[in-house]
Amino acid sequence: MSKAPKPVPAFATEAEERAFWEAHDSTDHIDWRKAERVRLPNLKPSSTSISLRLPNALLERIKVAANRRDVPYQSLIKTWLSEKIDASKG
Repeated sequence: MSKAPKPVPAFATEAEERAFWEAHDSTDHIDWRKAERVRLPNLKPSSTSISLRLPNALLERIKVAANRRDVPYQSLIKTWLSEKIDASKG
């Protein structure tokens, strides 16, 4: 027989909540057997538009690489930036 879940504390900020969940197991606080699936069809990731000056030759090389992969060049740039950041963490 399972024990009753512990109450989830109130959080003053999103950062406080994030720190709490990074340090605690959600199964101690939430009965996941009662969870229901939800759909959030209009949810879009937040993003910020930036302006970046690139040499024309570099941009053309990026566009060629993106075309070979059949992806938009801006998506390829985002992927490469993310991969580089992830690689530099270790």
